[in-house]
Amino acid sequence: MSIKAILFDHDGTLVDSEPEHFRIWRKVLSGYGVDLSEQQYRDHYAGVPSRANAVDMVSRFSIEAEPDSLVREKVLAMSDFISRTSFPLMPGARETVRRFHALGLQLAIVTGSGQEVVTATTRTHSLLSLFATVVSGDDVQRNKPHPEGYLLAMQRLGLSAKECLAVEDTEAGLNAAAEAGIDCLVVPNDMSMHHDFSRAREKFARMDEVGEWVERRLL
Repeated sequence: MSIKAILFDHDGTLVDSEPEHFRIWRKVLSGYGVDLSEQQYRDHYAGVPSRANAVDMVSRFSIEAEPDSLVREKVLAMSDFISRTSFPLMPGARETVRRFHALGLQLAIVTGSGQEVVTATTRTHSLLSLFATVVSGDDVQRNKPHPEGYLLAMQRLGLSAKECLAVEDTEAGLNAAAEAGIDCLVVPNDMSMHHDFSRAREKFARMDEVGEWVERRLL
């Protein structure tokens, strides 16, 4: 394989953030008389950018508010959370990132989350120096499952789709990578294990399996 770069998703792939996203969305919706269940979050909202979630929530639950109002509440709650702490890394994430970096691969993060969320992760876990670039939701007009984030990452790295691999945990992320022409490896989590991953190059149970798979094809 002529792989030169690994492009990681952030939420649910590098960090275990979905439980906190669910908690915050549940709190936001409670203000509108909606009791969001974990199953509803799993089925409709896990791994989906905030504005797309808000648009669906307003329609699904007949909320008398603009989607942008829900997004603002979500962003404020998330900013408060990351001002005090950061998301924990997913099992094997740190080791896999360092493993790829040691192999001389360029690394990037491509996420629908805002820049401040990603910065909290890379700062807290001392990972910033390992990534060549970060494409956040603040950098694009169209978020996942649109491929814009991945296309921008490739442009910044100066690489083609055939020289990159993506690592994702959700159907929306997989589709974004696939639409950009990038082979995608998926590591589902508890919130996304029911998603359709038929477009994935390979599917793994753990992040360390991703590292082993890539290294076997590079050596």
